Amino acid sequence: MPDTFQVTSSSNWFSRLGKAFTGIVVGIILLVIGIGLLFWNEGRAVKTYKTLKEGQGLVLNVSAEQVDAANEGKLVHLSAEAATEEVLADEEFSISANGIRLRREVEMYQWKEKQSSETRKKLGGGEETVTTYSYSKEWSSWPIDSANFQNPAGHENPSEFPYESMTWDAEEVAVGAFFLSPDLIGQLSDFQDLPVRGLPEGAAWPEGARPVKGGIYLGANPAEPQVGDARLKFSVVEPGPVSLVAAQNGDSFADYQTKAGGSIAMIVSGKVPAQQMFEDAIATNTLITWLVRLGGFILIWIGFGLIFAPLAVLADIVPLFGNLVGAATGLIAFLLALALALTVIAIAWVVFRPLLGMALLVLAVAAAVVGFRAFGKKRQAA
Repeated sequence: MPDTFQVTSSSNWFSRLGKAFTGIVVGIILLVIGIGLLFWNEGRAVKTYKTLKEGQGLVLNVSAEQVDAANEGKLVHLSAEAATEEVLADEEFSISANGIRLRREVEMYQWKEKQSSETRKKLGGGEETVTTYSYSKEWSSWPIDSANFQNPAGHENPSEFPYESMTWDAEEVAVGAFFLSPDLIGQLSDFQDLPVRGLPEGAAWPEGARPVKGGIYLGANPAEPQVGDARLKFSVVEPGPVSLVAAQNGDSFADYQTKAGGSIAMIVSGKVPAQQMFEDAIATNTLITWLVRLGGFILIWIGFGLIFAPLAVLADIVPLFGNLVGAATGLIAFLLALALALTVIAIAWVVFRPLLGMALLVLAVAAAVVGFRAFGKKRQAA
């Protein structure tokens, strides 16, 4: 049988109305956060784009074979083999490898709570909600606090991991005649699995540790994991070809400060031309911009929804009317959120790109007009 726990709660019309009016305050806070997030994001996006375009026009392709003092402080691009003689080690488990970065990832078997709710409206504006909590065991990379479970009895998780996930970086990585800065080393993320074949000779592992599927298992039986069991996986960034764009700083590199106000210091695995690195960075910036825009819009939409929520509750004395008003206010909240989001984006962009900004303002006004007209019609019908 599934491990579930149900809670039934009821609320009358007055308590629902009180919560709805309280939600208006939360809605206003979400509006402010959403507006601030959108405005900040547009400023960030513009600065990042201008920074990358400026760097794209200034970058110099240089040889990694020798340090040319004439390029000091300039934005340079080079491709070469990244090499290090350092052997990175996880001393707790006697795992070591020649590499630029070594990573230990830890997962623990834990209880996880999921919930689903079904709400039924009653005549007179009351509600009855049945919430079902289900419990299952799964591997997780972060601790799950079982003290906050609805039914913690029999679903207790350990309060902390037996070992932490960690990363070790080489201190000296040569790229031709240059050396990578710690910041550039930290950007390399092309990790390759480092299988654990067995216990190294002369080494000792913690009690209960054993090699399983290329990693290390901490527990009695890997085939039947128990809550609190842990498994460790290791990976390494191996020496190999890299490409970077940064300011030449002696025989190393630093952030290049642009006139646009941003900085450039990026590195990727493999031999990648400078122009391709910039195009990839611009594409990433565009993706981040749209994701944050979506997040800001959703916050504003939820905010308007909470502000209009009392209208639906007022009409819920007759559930059918409440459903109709809820659908109407949901649509209105969407249109107003769209209008406000477009307005904020347009205001942020109009200084930098007037044509795009004006087009967005026109769309925002149109959405606002449609929203207010729809709201007026629904109010008259009510």
